Amino acid sequence: MPESPPGTASPGGQHQLDRLVEVVAQLREHCPWMAELTHASLVEYLVEECYELVDALDAVSGSAASVDSPANLRGELGDVLLQVVLHAQLQREQHRFDLNDVIDGLTRKMVRRNPHVFAPDGTLRQSFPASIESIVETWHQVKRAEEPDRVDPFHGIPRHLPALALAAKTLRRAGDPLFEPTAAGPGTEPHTEAELGEQLLAVVQRSIASGLDPERALRSATLQFQERSRASLLEDMNGATTEVSTRLGTNPATGQASPDRTL
Repeated sequence: MPESPPGTASPGGQHQLDRLVEVVAQLREHCPWMAELTHASLVEYLVEECYELVDALDAVSGSAASVDSPANLRGELGDVLLQVVLHAQLQREQHRFDLNDVIDGLTRKMVRRNPHVFAPDGTLRQSFPASIESIVETWHQVKRAEEPDRVDPFHGIPRHLPALALAAKTLRRAGDPLFEPTAAGPGTEPHTEAELGEQLLAVVQRSIASGLDPERALRSATLQFQERSRASLLEDMNGATTEVSTRLGTNPATGQASPDRTL
């Protein structure tokens, strides 16, 4: 079937997204290979497609972008969309939810977390005076209100991120690190991303020369940092609860004190 030109409807006047969902459902029913797919078996394809999309984004925004770069980006976006549609279809077959529920939930979340743009009913506000700083703070306030019992500062960080990305996100989320990493020697602190890249590359080279796996080593160290941070956070919470209970005579088991942390 030839592709419809961008912006045109699918055959029969269907919206393109509705047609895609229909095609995927029909493939699941009539294609033996597609019928065997599961959430677990799709994971490797999802990861691969996301990395291919990153490559396409680099190509379209880089100085060496070619005339084919936008078309390649469009194709990679489609491949990632296919993964979303497939996972939603698997849940639809289990009578749990479908792609419309995914879209509706996402739309509601974007409206809810951006009150500087939308009123509670989803309509646009008349003015948009918010600064970037207030936007970020409001976003986090809404997230905390949605999950009032969440105290783990590392909640939501995927454990399967590449180790370097996992470490960076963990340290940013921790704020003031509870456990400082080993300090670099005098004069070795990088001042540019290029210098930092050279230092990281040198560390990787040394680890390989020593027969060590830098990805596994950094992931392990980051996860251990998270565990130490959680333990310290729990001690802080218990100490605050005990102090409040002592002063006010409340039960430590039911105290509401919690540390002031930015999640």
